[in-house]
Amino acid sequence: MLQSRQGRALTPLNLGAAWRNPGGFELGRQEVIEDRHLCVSEPEGRVGTLHRLLKLNNRLMQPFSTHLSHRHNISLNEFRLLMAIGRLGASASHELAEHTGVNAMSVSRAVSTLERHGRITVEPDPHNRRRKVLKLTAEGRRLYELMRPQTHAVADYLLSDLPEADLAKLDALVSNLIARLEATDEKGHSVFLERTKPQ
Repeated sequence: MLQSRQGRALTPLNLGAAWRNPGGFELGRQEVIEDRHLCVSEPEGRVGTLHRLLKLNNRLMQPFSTHLSHRHNISLNEFRLLMAIGRLGASASHELAEHTGVNAMSVSRAVSTLERHGRITVEPDPHNRRRKVLKLTAEGRRLYELMRPQTHAVADYLLSDLPEADLAKLDALVSNLIARLEATDEKGHSVFLERTKPQ
């Protein structure tokens, strides 16, 4: 229980005053935020659903940041590209951007780093000299095989208790949401970005 210097307990009613008058209370910013969080509900309706989707994505990334990132000196985008190449085989950068949903600039940076670390090669496609093909090196393949079980572990933990019918419905719903986000107009522009453009 947080208390003021005078020994008074900090309740939701006086917590705001404590933050506005830090001289009277020995509180740090993080303590205030954590205590206020107990009193603030999540958004409702569609905004609440979006909030929970974003939270879900962040939670899903925790095993990566905890177990893989520092151990293997690899960023999230590098990890996603390396795993995609391992699954798909030789691929072009734009194909990986489409497959992963990572924007082209981030893909380019990740490709450069993976190549510099000796985890992939970038070679001209013998059937199309303008197309560059990305392939795993022996080191990249070793890393892929090392990290692949982590992906299966996350999927198993999150989804193994769902009945097959519910899993199929979830998969269909997620696929529909992705298709909506990837929709383009007759000029090839993203409908999502056009309709969410600030006024």
